[in-house]
Amino acid sequence: MSQMNYPVPTEQAFTEIMIKKSRFIAYARHIVSREAGMIWLTQIKTEYPDARHHCWAYMVGHPHCATNAGMGDDGEPSGTAGKPILNVLNHKGILDVMIIVVRYFGGIKLGAGGLTRAYSQAAQAVMEILPTEQQVLMEGIHIECDFALEQQVRHWTTQVEGSVNEVNYTQKVQMQLRIPQDKTQNFIEQLESIQCSFKLVHE
Repeated sequence: MSQMNYPVPTEQAFTEIMIKKSRFIAYARHIVSREAGMIWLTQIKTEYPDARHHCWAYMVGHPHCATNAGMGDDGEPSGTAGKPILNVLNHKGILDVMIIVVRYFGGIKLGAGGLTRAYSQAAQAVMEILPTEQQVLMEGIHIECDFALEQQVRHWTTQVEGSVNEVNYTQKVQMQLRIPQDKTQNFIEQLESIQCSFKLVHE
């Protein structure tokens, strides 16, 4: 995994496993914030109102920021549900993701170790079928150049799979671009080679 790109979920995944008569129903999907995750958790609780537990964990952010993570045991013994789910997320390298595991108690107590393994197993199972795609981190660049250089800058932007978001024509051409972060340094060197003024716009 490139340090500039990372996989994120594209669709919701769902799976169910049975362990000693307890049903573990696992969901995973893309979220962009804790608030969005909590709204989804409420929806799942509404769908399974008679379940004993609705345990969860999430990770939001990207490798260059302090990752926002959270977890909840929802009545299970502390550390036996949310933590093993979060551990699975930590090892997968997929971000902006949340897992919720709904448990229907089957009458046989699993013990702390058994619960930890069961929630980990449910989280692993749903992550194995979760569809993902690479999220490319983009950098904003504001450029000012002579009219004669506009087509060259547009060509370079296309080459690096960037985008031209806005163009204003005054005495010079002013362009707002978005460039993949892992290609920004080379792009800047090209701009410097034609003496084009630029400013990075951190988003």
